[in-house]
Amino acid sequence: MTARFDCSAPETRAAGLREAAEALREGRLVVVPTDTVYGLAADAFAPEAVTGLLRAKGRGRHKPSPVLVPSVAALRQLTDELPEDARKLIDAFWPGGLTLIVRHRSSLAWDLGETGGTVAVRMPDHALTLDLLSRSGPLAVSSANLTDHPSPQDCDAAQGMLGDSVAVYLDGGRTPGALSSSIVDVSGATPRLIREGTLSSAQLHTVVPHLAVA
Repeated sequence: MTARFDCSAPETRAAGLREAAEALREGRLVVVPTDTVYGLAADAFAPEAVTGLLRAKGRGRHKPSPVLVPSVAALRQLTDELPEDARKLIDAFWPGGLTLIVRHRSSLAWDLGETGGTVAVRMPDHALTLDLLSRSGPLAVSSANLTDHPSPQDCDAAQGMLGDSVAVYLDGGRTPGALSSSIVDVSGATPRLIREGTLSSAQLHTVVPHLAVA
């Protein structure tokens, strides 16, 4: 059974957060707004839930899910090494539209897909989703669309594509823009821009001048 909550009102916002957190604990999927586009979320440490996320999107394990975190401290729990370039980028652009690819701890009990030992992590600049993350912990989150369809900027578009595969929809209104986050890989010796999104290469170069463009 699918539930949808209008999070513009305090009462329904609180109820939506409770229902969403419970659904995630039970291994079900939730749609959330972010500062970029709407995302489809699952408990990052529940492999069956992550498999359900990939299935709902029509996405294979060769494209592992990114992870959203509520804080830099939460990121540090996922990796043993955070390079200086990563720290500079975090100071400049988190929370916000920057995803960082880092090497994750080998001891983590998760299965996000074929990660090759890395994970893409972001702290979103959206109060509702940060509230949910503070309750749930890290979430595997990918754009709330079917593969090869446009990323949704509103809850109607997400629900139209994903339907009953999602347990809870949190409607936070229209997102600020249609662009997804920019992705920088800091897992190697030289940081590399993998995808230019809400942050331009020029903006990123002001912080990390030696950033390579893939």
